[in-house]
Amino acid sequence: MCGCPLSDNIQLNHEQQAKLRTFCHPRRRNKMGILVDDVVIIRQSEKEGDPSVITVNCPDKTGLGCDLCRILLFFGLNIVRGDVSTDGKWCYVVFWVMGKPNTRWNLLKKRLVGVCPSCSSASGISYYRNELQIQKPPDVFLLKLCCFDRKGLLYDVTEALCELELNVKKVKVSTTPDGKVMDLFFLTDTRELLGTKKRQEEAYQCLRNAIGDLMISYNIELVGPEITAHSQASSSVASAVTETVFPLDENHKGLYTSGDVSIAIDNSLSPAHTLFQISCQDHKGLLYDIMRTLKDYNIKISYGRFTFKKRRNCEIDLFIVQSDGRKILDTSKQNALTSRLKAELEQPLKVAMMNRGPDTELLVANPVELSGKGRPLVFHDITVALKKLNTCIFSAEIGRHVVGDREWEVYRVLIEEEDGPGLPRGKIEEQVWKTLMGWD
Repeated sequence: MCGCPLSDNIQLNHEQQAKLRTFCHPRRRNKMGILVDDVVIIRQSEKEGDPSVITVNCPDKTGLGCDLCRILLFFGLNIVRGDVSTDGKWCYVVFWVMGKPNTRWNLLKKRLVGVCPSCSSASGISYYRNELQIQKPPDVFLLKLCCFDRKGLLYDVTEALCELELNVKKVKVSTTPDGKVMDLFFLTDTRELLGTKKRQEEAYQCLRNAIGDLMISYNIELVGPEITAHSQASSSVASAVTETVFPLDENHKGLYTSGDVSIAIDNSLSPAHTLFQISCQDHKGLLYDIMRTLKDYNIKISYGRFTFKKRRNCEIDLFIVQSDGRKILDTSKQNALTSRLKAELEQPLKVAMMNRGPDTELLVANPVELSGKGRPLVFHDITVALKKLNTCIFSAEIGRHVVGDREWEVYRVLIEEEDGPGLPRGKIEEQVWKTLMGWD
């Protein structure tokens, strides 16, 4: 098939075969090697309840699926079906997604195009940008927000930050005895414009609309390197947190986990690829969790099909190869990848409660990609869950910590209990877990 490395044993439908033939054909690119067609095409659903279709057709790179799924998760889209095909240079990805009424489709397309390799990279030309150039880390800004407290305030603030496409890297929230709240948010801007007066005014107006007259003061400033360095991952976590969230016994089941996960490996079906067959319970960000794990292991997907059925059951077939383009024949490598994938799907996030003196603290932890990116919308979902329970947040912190050989993002939320003991811990844990997993 046009020199495509996909084995004839991998069955593609007619549309995928046509697409592969098209982007393998030299007429597909102009003299500079740039694609003639759009890299990302979004076809919005015409009927309520039907999925929208997102097509990505661009040069391939290891980890592209992870980057695409992370953006879809950030925009709150639920993937109900997916197909991935590649010939080694070009890839063709189709996602069927369920959106929200307020989904900003034009902005979503811009973000998806932004993570795709430049179209010239497949021809060996760096026309748009140097693919090998090390990208400068985004600037970090400190948002200082002081206002009068009320229930659901932190949820409204995080909702506004999401709307502004501002990523929360770290947060420090504290409540004073006189009913005031001081919020310190360390932010990065997806649009990379937060240093401009216009962008800061836009952020102020959005936050003002969310908070209203409760806002007392507002300030945004660029954070210096000494502060950003201080906020980087530490080598240890408080022992109480470690014991609660990261028990030494890997078989410990005290924390919430997803349903049964089944992973089968087959090297006999394709002469060039290893087949991973995954059967598991669906949850929000499922494909992202799979893709980020494969990305961290430097695994390439040649062909994949994702089918999500009713009752949260899903089946995923992935034909994969190592970074050198070969099958995974080493048993130890197979076991390591299978073990990691199963752990990530059974427990993509860790949720637990613990005592902090007389108070109760909620702990949520999620693994950080090797690229340094954390899971999107975790803090937002925590505030959503606590708002549903009519539970107030007294203080909150986000930090990154190294546990074992992995870096984790740990959210520590101190629950306010003004009128005595409040809700049972199990109910809080369960609601937070269900919200994070998208099971509400």
